Amino acid sequence: MSPTSDTDFPSPVRVAVTGAYGYSGRYIARRLVDLGHEVITLTNSPARQNSFRGSVPAFPLAFDDPAMLAESMDAVDVLVNTYWVRFNSRGFCFSEAIENSRTLFAAAKLAGVRRVVHVSITNPDEKSGLEYFRGKAVVEQALADTGLAHTVLRPAVLFGHEDILVNNIAWMLRHLPVFGVFGDGQYKIQPIYVGDLADLVARSVSETGNRVIEAIGPETFTYRELVRAIGDAIGCPRRIIAVNPRLGHALAWAVGTMVRDVVITREEIRGLMEGRLYVDAPAAGNTRLTEWARANRQWLGGRYASEMARRRDRRHSYAELRGG
Repeated sequence: MSPTSDTDFPSPVRVAVTGAYGYSGRYIARRLVDLGHEVITLTNSPARQNSFRGSVPAFPLAFDDPAMLAESMDAVDVLVNTYWVRFNSRGFCFSEAIENSRTLFAAAKLAGVRRVVHVSITNPDEKSGLEYFRGKAVVEQALADTGLAHTVLRPAVLFGHEDILVNNIAWMLRHLPVFGVFGDGQYKIQPIYVGDLADLVARSVSETGNRVIEAIGPETFTYRELVRAIGDAIGCPRRIIAVNPRLGHALAWAVGTMVRDVVITREEIRGLMEGRLYVDAPAAGNTRLTEWARANRQWLGGRYASEMARRRDRRHSYAELRGG
């Protein structure tokens, strides 16, 4: 992909972005605002601190009130959907996320939204034994069934300020004498910079018809190589050892009890080891994780990034919700 220029992007429209006060949604909304689009957000955290200074007004992500949800999207041209859940837990689950997504798409259609840009995952599969990937496939089909024009972006793993996976690998490398990878660690992963994903969304706003983009970055790593690259970038190279996946999950659970978080789930380990975060496709982003990690080595992994803290605290920005 050629370097980004503003001429690559569309004329201003009104866009609704789910979760613009969070992680990927914030990057997407910021890019759209910078390009002159009028942006609103649909969010469960309307009081969360953010950097938009009122330029991105918040409306409730009212899944229990489809009429209100549709009203919030009045005069919206494009819906950008980043909504999903990472795992099943008390208060949220995949089955509910699927139904909520259907409600959101139906409300968008009722409101007259002309296009949806939807963030999915690499290798969604309705026949998968993994709820995450199966659910993502079901949601993609639900979007297609609405008849709305759409672009589906399928990132593997995102990295950037406030990310979880890359930051917490770095955090563990800073705190542990060795790092354990599940099995042989030879399964592949293709992280994309969250700012590159935001650029893909911005380009997709003005597309017509339906399109699927494998939103992967320019570097492909084995999981073992990813850990080594992060350790080298932050100046904390560690011995990498193979661990049985069950033992690895147990150790991650022990760390999770200390930081009051879910570090990784059994399903996420299976997804990694099944190679679901790899696709044979050209890169859609330009930013290299190795270069980004070196440029950000002073803070990367300095504090633990907590998924559950972000769900418990709906007021503070993600940057403030770090522990460890």
